[in-house]
Amino acid sequence: MKLPTVTRSIRTRLFLQLAAISALLSVALFLVVRGLAETAAEATQDGILAASATSIADALRSEDGEITLDLPYSALSMLGTTNDDRVFYKVEVNDETLTGYDDLPPPSQSPTISENTFATFYYRGDEVRMVSASRTVSAGGVPSNVLISVAQTRLGLAAISQRISAIATGIGLVFFLVASALSLLAARSALRPLKEMTAAITRRGPADLRPLAIDPPTELEPFVSALNTFIARLRASLLRSEDLIAEAAHRVRTPLATVRAKAEVTHRKLQKPEHKQTMREMIRAIDESSRSAGQLLDHAMVTFRTDSLSTETFDMAELVRETAERLEPAADLKDVTIRCTTPDTTPAFTGDRILLQSAIQNILDNAIKYSPDDSAIDVDLSVAETMCLSFTDRGRGFGEADTDSLKTRFSRGANVDDIVGSGLGLTIADEVARAHGGQLNITRNEGSQGACVSLIFPRQ
Repeated sequence: MKLPTVTRSIRTRLFLQLAAISALLSVALFLVVRGLAETAAEATQDGILAASATSIADALRSEDGEITLDLPYSALSMLGTTNDDRVFYKVEVNDETLTGYDDLPPPSQSPTISENTFATFYYRGDEVRMVSASRTVSAGGVPSNVLISVAQTRLGLAAISQRISAIATGIGLVFFLVASALSLLAARSALRPLKEMTAAITRRGPADLRPLAIDPPTELEPFVSALNTFIARLRASLLRSEDLIAEAAHRVRTPLATVRAKAEVTHRKLQKPEHKQTMREMIRAIDESSRSAGQLLDHAMVTFRTDSLSTETFDMAELVRETAERLEPAADLKDVTIRCTTPDTTPAFTGDRILLQSAIQNILDNAIKYSPDDSAIDVDLSVAETMCLSFTDRGRGFGEADTDSLKTRFSRGANVDDIVGSGLGLTIADEVARAHGGQLNITRNEGSQGACVSLIFPRQ
């Protein structure tokens, strides 16, 4: 069963677990604080009751063979800290009430001279706490057992308990809120290395297959190691694929050139029109195969070099003129003129010269191939906020095709089916532009035939 989105979040799950622990600790803190405070309050009441009983015991006298008591004011006044509390007392001599409340129950456990006893019970509708103390007083030479009992209602203690409970609740709530906030910070801090690693991978380009050079926490080391191993295997697999394509292109182009030459010779010797047509179709198929093999080789080279981009500083205008001169023989066959317009001075450009030359060559080759005879191709280099290299031809243009789709591999316009092509030229140019932080723009000429393809790079 698929988990809800919230519970699938490690940070949320970690926060909820820490918050649950904080809640348990808050409840435990509340119970401990309230228990300790109530115990301390009860111990305080017991101490005051014991002091009151001792004060009464100290006031016992023997006069004329009888035990008398002048009840001290302080003995009961010390218990009057709360107006709502009532105090009861009873003094018994040999099981006979000397003074106090005659109906005050006797203690369940008899006290000794050295140890008082305490009891809690209901008396006259209220819960009371009672202390009992025992003394031996000699009256007329006869020792008498005196039992002193002092009781106090627990209303004040209940009020204190309520206040303590409220304070403990506030402390527990504050502790929970603080602990929850700290838990959220702890969850974020614990997952920060994972977030940083994710950001490091996200920032990479599609062809960046370098190992992750980070120092992960101990718990993430196996994951990072497994990821680096996977990246190494993927890189090796891609290199083998590119090598295979390059080797296959090399091995295909040479035999195709030989076959084309023999087909041309055979074409001249044939007499029947249907045989000549068949041979022309064969030559066209050979040209398509040869061009595809060549551009597959170029694409493999571009893919490999963008993965480990080498940089050098060179003059972009000089590179444009040099590439145009290389393609002049192909342009002359169609009487196409290549007109280069470059600034007198251009800032130095830093990048991969071989890749940029391949991009320029593929764009120019497309422009020559699709241009009509006796036409011109304008190559303009301009430098402002960006460096823009545009190629404008007077060919068929792109028809109704989506210009963005022409950047994908093996994609061609619907109006060029009769011209040999592989659909890789613009793909190569686009990948080279993106490898240098730039972009490839494809537009239709305004008010005329042809197309304009531009390589745009940020100014360095």
